[in-house]
Amino acid sequence: MRESSDWLRAAPEQVASLRYAWYVVGVLTLVYVFSFVDRQIFSLLVGPLRRDLDISDTKVSLLMGFSFAVFYTCFGVPLGRLADVYSRRLVIAAGLVLWSAFTTGCGLAGTFTQLLILRMGVGVGEAALSPAAYSLISDFFPREQLATAISVYATGIYIGMGLSYMLGGVVVGWAEAQPDWNLPLVGVTHAWQLIFFIIGLPGIALAPLLITIREPRQRRARAAAAPSRDVVAYILQNRRTFALHNFGFALISLAAYATLGWVPEFYRRHFHWDVRTAGLVYGAIVSLGGIVGLVAAGRIADRVFATGRRAAVFIVAAIIAALLVPLNLALFLAPSAGWATAWLVLQSILFAAPFGMAPTAIQQMTPPTMRGQASAVYLFFSALIGLGVGPTAVALGSEYLFGGSAGLPYSLALVTSIGCGLSALLFWLARAPFVASLDRLTESAVRGA
Repeated sequence: MRESSDWLRAAPEQVASLRYAWYVVGVLTLVYVFSFVDRQIFSLLVGPLRRDLDISDTKVSLLMGFSFAVFYTCFGVPLGRLADVYSRRLVIAAGLVLWSAFTTGCGLAGTFTQLLILRMGVGVGEAALSPAAYSLISDFFPREQLATAISVYATGIYIGMGLSYMLGGVVVGWAEAQPDWNLPLVGVTHAWQLIFFIIGLPGIALAPLLITIREPRQRRARAAAAPSRDVVAYILQNRRTFALHNFGFALISLAAYATLGWVPEFYRRHFHWDVRTAGLVYGAIVSLGGIVGLVAAGRIADRVFATGRRAAVFIVAAIIAALLVPLNLALFLAPSAGWATAWLVLQSILFAAPFGMAPTAIQQMTPPTMRGQASAVYLFFSALIGLGVGPTAVALGSEYLFGGSAGLPYSLALVTSIGCGLSALLFWLARAPFVASLDRLTESAVRGA
């Protein structure tokens, strides 16, 4: 494992300027923004989809999360291996074109089944992005700046979702006020179908920007990607760390996606807001709160790491998850829209904070030749449990535990509080195993030197 020794002795990509490294982060963040606009727009289309397709909350939740998550997770690991072997910028560009094309295709769907299949295709395309992006960023930044850099990239989640809510709310409100559209080559089109054309097509035009990213020099000189069997062996060797990490972040993802999927509808049903108002307010809160939470948490984790606490990412994540439990209850059981919105601002900041730390921990405890595949395994659990289960758990709780549509606030409070409470426990338990994994990696690198 000589390449691991070289990586541990030297700061990555010393010949590249810091300005260029941040340019790479900027391009990848922009692509991430597009992915979450495409991914999250369903949260604003619950009413139109239920009406035009004659489907229940549970079926809408399958479109929001499960159909996307299953294929996102199934293709994540093989695409993560491609990111370890081939040009990461080309892997990302191909994925961007694919998911944008499938999102555009959702505008042609006329039945629940057609829309379900197209959402699966979106999941396949988006699976190409983050494993390759995390690996690229890790090659451009040293360990002491890695949490900050990855947290900046992760702001794409909240910028993208904020834009989907704000722009989507405006467009949905405008389009819904118009009669059905008669588009050339397409024919009569519902307002919600038009939305998919508007958000899907620009992503295809963005792909050429990825050609401006070059592979770091040490990536070109490094040995080939580790075989999958070696990655599996490494994860099993560190199974306690990986299990606590992956399930801990998957559970807080479950709570976050449950919130993100249903908050606009929560405001519409519980406080009688219209879709446009809910989208604008929540979009602004998610964008600003997400950026503040991610960047601040990344900086805090880097500073805690600098004091000698090597499990900094898990210490900070555990505190955040614990604080979210009472905050979720206060938000979803709030007596008025004003109180709910005040708690929503704090919740958005705290919910965003851990999602730069999850990939940071993976990059820190994994050799460079395994990063793409190890990141894909993390994303597998995060997407399958978080996105796949979170929105659907809320819908099922609302329909079967709390008496239907009016029970949405209680279901949200229950699902998010359980997810955050369990994740806080797992993060706290992960501290010692994580440090042991770091020591094991260092010892292995020294033996291979």
